[in-house]
Amino acid sequence: MGLLSTMTSAAPARPSAQQPRESVLPRIAALPSFSDRESRVVPVAAAAEENDLFGTSDWRLSKPATNGQIEGYTDRASAVPGTRVALKVSTEARGFHVEAYRFGWYDGGTARLVWASRTVQGQRQADPSFYDYSRRTVVARWQTSVRLPTGGWPAGAYVLKLVASDGWQAQVPYVVRSTSSDGRVALVAPITTWQAYNNWGGYSLYEGRPGDRRAWAVSFDRPYPAPGADQMLFGVYSVVVRAERLGIPLAYFTNVDVATLPDVLRGARGYVSMGHDEYWTPRMRRVVLGARDQGTNLAFLGADTMYWRIRLQDTQTGPDRVVIGYRSDAHLDPLRHARPALTTGRFRDPPVPQPEDSLTGVGYECYPVDAPYVVTTPGWWGFKGTHTTAGEEFPHLVGVEADRVYPVASTPRPLQILSNVRYRCGGIDTSAQSVYYTARSGAGVFTAGTLRWTCAMSGRCAPYTMARRTVRFTTTVTDNLLREFAQGPVGRRHPAHDNVDRFRLPAVNTVPAS
Repeated sequence: MGLLSTMTSAAPARPSAQQPRESVLPRIAALPSFSDRESRVVPVAAAAEENDLFGTSDWRLSKPATNGQIEGYTDRASAVPGTRVALKVSTEARGFHVEAYRFGWYDGGTARLVWASRTVQGQRQADPSFYDYSRRTVVARWQTSVRLPTGGWPAGAYVLKLVASDGWQAQVPYVVRSTSSDGRVALVAPITTWQAYNNWGGYSLYEGRPGDRRAWAVSFDRPYPAPGADQMLFGVYSVVVRAERLGIPLAYFTNVDVATLPDVLRGARGYVSMGHDEYWTPRMRRVVLGARDQGTNLAFLGADTMYWRIRLQDTQTGPDRVVIGYRSDAHLDPLRHARPALTTGRFRDPPVPQPEDSLTGVGYECYPVDAPYVVTTPGWWGFKGTHTTAGEEFPHLVGVEADRVYPVASTPRPLQILSNVRYRCGGIDTSAQSVYYTARSGAGVFTAGTLRWTCAMSGRCAPYTMARRTVRFTTTVTDNLLREFAQGPVGRRHPAHDNVDRFRLPAVNTVPAS
């Protein structure tokens, strides 16, 4: 199944990862404010000089609009620089302005102010309405409030800060897409999973309004749960900051880009799935699998990856604006008989089983989980610099979802188990592992096997404040992966040493939670 960790009280009531604590990151000075009458573009430097520019903490919210006092969404989740992007905002305030911040490793901070709007007249826009009642698809039929002139904006992960004249603030995630991944490590935001759990308007792929069923399709034409960018902060923020700190060649995409753009991963040195990446289209799987088989290294920095199959649908507002996912109601999917390979059930299930472990090396096992990460293979190259030892435990690092190795034909070999912990799920004994395997192409593949990997990098996985040594461990391992990925097929330098037979791992799933 899988449940997404969120970071605000306004989101669905599930275990959450809160906004990274300021104490974990450098303290950052404030930028000069802009006149309400002006719209300023901060000069863009060459990519090699980007990290030398001035950073700020002003992207954070000092007065979060947790009850919809101001909220918004963009008419596309990503686009190349120069695309004029429509931002649609609803607010009770008389006016508001927008600040666009790019995450990275900057001089004194972890984001850079790239653009700010003038003050825009506020308006309370339409209430949620159904785009497709039969599938309970909710949209926000809003007018465009601001158009973002993204010319000169460097590719990257952005947050748009909405600041109302009465002080309330919200955020909107956005990705300025790279034009190529050739020779680069591609950082990919799993926005279809964000949308699957988005319950704005009362409906997600998990729940509906009281007395009603859940949705079978959800739309990008609506805000994320208030205050707006929690999932980007949970899964993307820390990975991007660390990657940019290393100075390696990077490319930025959403997973919808992976599903729709031709040759999106052609020539990529690495592919990094940032955080909770549960919902995939069949083409996403083919593209990532094909990239691996051409030598692209893969890292899945989460758990429960590629569990549910989905489809994307165009609407009058644009391409790929709807995520279709019948999930446990897959028998009601109208394509089940006509095009069974597109049925939106679990990847591991008939009529066309393509189990997730065939790509990630592990299968989704359990929710909820709260267990330590226990190192079993301290000599693995990715642990260099951590000074870890066999049996060392990192409390609470395994959770709230976890994967495990299944010793079956679909699991790639050679596969090296890096950590192993036993725990109980639904009253049944089971275990969780993180793994590394190498493909014939020379590609290396790492799967964290825990949903808390990325929030641990920032030091806060609610309700826990992670120990500093856990922060150092996860960031050091991630750094090692990114550096090595940037050098090309890592399996040629660091082949996996199969050790699966050392562990007691049933070949059959017996855990009801999955």
